[in-house]
Amino acid sequence: MSETKACVLRVGGTNCDAETKRALDEFEGVESEIIHINQLEKEKNLLDYDCLVFPGGFSYGDHIRAGAVFANKITTSLRTELENFVESGGLIMGICNGFQVLIETGLLPGFEGISKLPTASLAINESAKYECRWIRLKNENNGNCVFTQEINKGKKLFIPIGHKEGRFILKKENEKELLEKLYENDQIVFRYCDKEGSYANGKYPENPNGAFHDIAGICDPSGRIFGLMPHPERAYYGEQLPNWTQKKEVPEYADGRLIFESMMKHLL
Repeated sequence: MSETKACVLRVGGTNCDAETKRALDEFEGVESEIIHINQLEKEKNLLDYDCLVFPGGFSYGDHIRAGAVFANKITTSLRTELENFVESGGLIMGICNGFQVLIETGLLPGFEGISKLPTASLAINESAKYECRWIRLKNENNGNCVFTQEINKGKKLFIPIGHKEGRFILKKENEKELLEKLYENDQIVFRYCDKEGSYANGKYPENPNGAFHDIAGICDPSGRIFGLMPHPERAYYGEQLPNWTQKKEVPEYADGRLIFESMMKHLL
């Protein structure tokens, strides 16, 4: 089996890199590395990796707005390398702050590749406070997204969130048109739902941030670039579940592993 190489990219303020690396390392044939962005500008080459993960945290202290400084650094100093990585077929996942970075770079929604004028944003939560809780998601993708290949459409996942800027919005002046485009391209991946699987319809706390259309995660038109606000690496093992001590039999894994399994099925 050829070895798959994964790059977990971090900067100052990133704080979920170790958990993300551990999730990747669970799979035989995967070699993951935590790489600081300065290393990519010097001794490391992005094209040596098969997948790139932007983990959660508070990159550069969320200065200006979440993910903005990290995204600007990437698009100014590593734009060519990133474009070549995407063109070569590499996979990219952004978790929480990583999703914010992908939105800020324009890689998501990615209607026209890396865009200088993003068509979406992740705004401050409607509650105007940091939200940290377990929520439910429903898989909305019809099969385009590489990261949900092991998850049946309509399946509910139980995964935690932890953010202050996670309210997904589209450009107001053509919001309806952009939403239709997301559906046409099969780019909507996860939507917030309740315990029974009904859409949250903006209701708090099922929709913890007030996201437009209950959107919690999207992919680009190719299905190879994916971002979500919830943290699958924090719902990887059964012992991470909030009620695991009450269970007679604790499952080995939790729902977040399914996302990593889907990615690795494509790569390995």
